[in-house]
Amino acid sequence: MDENTRNLLVNAGIDVDDALGRFMNNESLMIRLLKKFINDPSYQQLVDAYNNRDGEAGFRASHTLKGVCGNLSITKLYQLASEQCELFRSGQYDAAFAMMDEISASYKQIIEVIGLLN
Repeated sequence: MDENTRNLLVNAGIDVDDALGRFMNNESLMIRLLKKFINDPSYQQLVDAYNNRDGEAGFRASHTLKGVCGNLSITKLYQLASEQCELFRSGQYDAAFAMMDEISASYKQIIEVIGLLN
């Protein structure tokens, strides 16, 4: 992986070294799995829960998004989803939904960078 690509991934909140470690330093596998993240439905489910103000659905979607991000070393979004999950879990739905702008910005940045991968 060239330094520019690595920097783009790191700046988007992906821990490249951790991801490579998870995938036994198989860069093509890491990239292939990151590309699959684009089609993961959990972010859209979270948006739908937000639009419907459904805290239970929001918790499920946020929890799933957190897990997917953790597995792919998408650390910035993982941390945001973790915080949001705790808010949902404690019944603080308004506070959890108030995080959507920051979560959406992080998600969109990650999707944009992943879209640039070969």
